[in-house]
Amino acid sequence: MIATINEALAQEFEVEVSDITPEANIKDSLHLDSLALVDMVALIESIYKVKISGKDINRIKTFGDLYDVISEQINT
Repeated sequence: MIATINEALAQEFEVEVSDITPEANIKDSLHLDSLALVDMVALIESIYKVKISGKDINRIKTFGDLYDVISEQINT
């Protein structure tokens, strides 16, 4: 799961996969503004066929947080 997420995000936001680590800040690493954050969520939702709520989006600060939210969604 993590490798798939990392590859998709690296390709979509034109960054190196090596820049995507569990402790890295998502907004800083991917250079996200609020519109790009929505794009990121839509990408993840389309890959994993999950719905990420606004509450969950607010929890996501690092890639590790993102992995946790996706895991929770997949396992519910």
